[in-house]
Amino acid sequence: MHAGDAMAKPVRNRKMPGRGAAGLGAWLLACGLAQGAGNVTAIWANDGGDKVARAELRAAGPEPVTNSVWDGAGIRLAGARNEVIGFNVVLEAAGASAGGVSVALPVLRGPGGFELVSAPAAGAGLFAWTNRNVELFLVRYLEIKGLSRLSYETYDERHVPERMRRPWWGAGYGEGGWTNRPDHDQEYPEIAVPLELAPEFAIAAGQNQSIWVDVYVPKDAPAGAYTGCLTVAESGAATSSVPVALQVRNFALPDQPAAKTMVYLGYSDVNRRYLDEAWPEAGTSNAELSVRIRDRHFQLAHRHKISLVDENPGAESWPHDRPRPDWEPRLDGSLFTAAQGYAGPGAGTGNGVFSIGTYGSWNWQDEGETGMWAHADAWAGWFASNAPAAERFLYLIDESDDYAQTETWAQWLANSPGPGSNLAAFATLPLPAAVANVPGLDVAASWFTVGDSNQWSGAAASHRAAGADRRFYLYNGKRPANGSFATEDDGVALRELAWVQYKMRIDRWFFWESTYYNNFQGGMGETRVFQSAFTFGARSETNEVLGETGWNYSNGDGVLFYPGTDRVFPEDSYEVPGPFASLRLKQWRRGIQDVDYLALAATFAPARVAQIVADMVPRALWEYGVADPDDPTWVRTDVSWSADPDRWEAARRELGDLIEAALTNQVLGLAAAPAEAAQLTWPLLGPDYRYTVEFTTAL
Repeated sequence: MHAGDAMAKPVRNRKMPGRGAAGLGAWLLACGLAQGAGNVTAIWANDGGDKVARAELRAAGPEPVTNSVWDGAGIRLAGARNEVIGFNVVLEAAGASAGGVSVALPVLRGPGGFELVSAPAAGAGLFAWTNRNVELFLVRYLEIKGLSRLSYETYDERHVPERMRRPWWGAGYGEGGWTNRPDHDQEYPEIAVPLELAPEFAIAAGQNQSIWVDVYVPKDAPAGAYTGCLTVAESGAATSSVPVALQVRNFALPDQPAAKTMVYLGYSDVNRRYLDEAWPEAGTSNAELSVRIRDRHFQLAHRHKISLVDENPGAESWPHDRPRPDWEPRLDGSLFTAAQGYAGPGAGTGNGVFSIGTYGSWNWQDEGETGMWAHADAWAGWFASNAPAAERFLYLIDESDDYAQTETWAQWLANSPGPGSNLAAFATLPLPAAVANVPGLDVAASWFTVGDSNQWSGAAASHRAAGADRRFYLYNGKRPANGSFATEDDGVALRELAWVQYKMRIDRWFFWESTYYNNFQGGMGETRVFQSAFTFGARSETNEVLGETGWNYSNGDGVLFYPGTDRVFPEDSYEVPGPFASLRLKQWRRGIQDVDYLALAATFAPARVAQIVADMVPRALWEYGVADPDDPTWVRTDVSWSADPDRWEAARRELGDLIEAALTNQVLGLAAAPAEAAQLTWPLLGPDYRYTVEFTTAL
């Protein structure tokens, strides 16, 4: 840099020493222990987007395991403030079994001695995150015994997740049977159990064990390099130590995600697992415990930037046109504060959405138009006074083709002479049907599978043009239109789904259930969720091509949380009063955080961001078109996106670089800074920051 050149440097009110390459080299040596002293024969890492099945021993194979997170010697990460950076550590036992294995990452130490710590917790403390920036999880696996019929069709092998495809030729015509699918009957990583509940574990000979790590970077963390050592011990003796480096970027992600979501949380299924009764009586200790357990689901979802909805359930009869008292701290954000043990994304920010009468459960259908007005006025009035920022709507009906009835109810709402006219009308139905048959519908939610490009793009344009308050949601997911929620789908599937939401301007993504523990729709009864990937539909046969199968047979469908206490299958219970996240939930969060990068970068570099999106998701939803316009129910095509997580990480890295460059340009007032940069405000850097301009002289 020439003498007199200026460089912007945000600093806290204390000195922040930097760490150059020499410092990182010293840190590599400081971890000390080489790998391989015990029966754990290899340790490496990835971002989890490439799922490592339990029987894989990749480090023992001929191909290197280096990737965007693992450079062959250590773990290297990067992220913004107010972001959760997740990664996956793989321990292999290629020879003999390894017993009494434990893993620790006590601290990542950064500029000025700022620390991101992993503090031990137990019981209810596992659901309190203050002063616990680093969390470690033992990953549990579920065997994939059949293909998920709701998540993709099988007439074209290219619709099937990459590692579950048979050999194919031409336009996706498959050859061979179930055992020709590379990952048939493999155990897939799925459940993130807090490592405190399995402080020591065994790895069978010829297998691996994954440890998932979440690192939350608080808003007041100084930018710069953070380093630490991940230590592996066997039978109490440390055998290996792996260096971990995290580069904290010079900006913060927003508390409110740009990619908004809505996930249903069940009631009776949750109670049955934790309390051994589906419907606790009012005034009992179980009724009180039920509320606390639900709140922990809301907090865990909030940590993953996910919003929950339900049917406003509870033990007491509730004839009132307003949310139950349990909902008030969820809506005003007080549930997500340090006083309630919460720290993480969205601290102090409310859940953001409330569904009235979810799945059509509202109870005044027979009261006519005046009854609709009275109830709608009461609901609208409560929200205007108590939670004006929360999105709310009346869930009129679910997946019904009685469009005349749906339109009648929507018009009743719109015609209300009081504040009820401001309450949005919501229903699940195909968007073209909504535009053609239910023009009064404010919020249309569709499950998109395959559709005519012109019909769907035209419907989307028409719906949005009908008014600024019109919204378009999608729910669930199906390949090739977008990534799916199937346990066996590619690790990047839900990351890609969030990018699709951004690209196609979907206002909110809805997932139909998160605690579907009783598979009543398939007639299968209670699911042993810690042992079975199969969660929805029927299991009636073993097919030579599909594996286990039956009506709508699906893996992971309806389950994103796993019960910390299980009274139905007590042998699987961890006896803690709150849920565990699936790895799919973590991958979805990664995509949602990516969209925050996209939204920030697009404020000043819209053309480049649009190109990045087009490169990563060339086609989505109706952009695939159909094979036969006269039968718009099928299409032969591969998915457009890459299953390689390194490509996604490279895109995220470029977006982060764009944001940081724009911030630097804005500080310096460089002429080269895009005009749109003025829209990016300094609070994005976090609270209490001041800025200095330093002059350096070239040596």
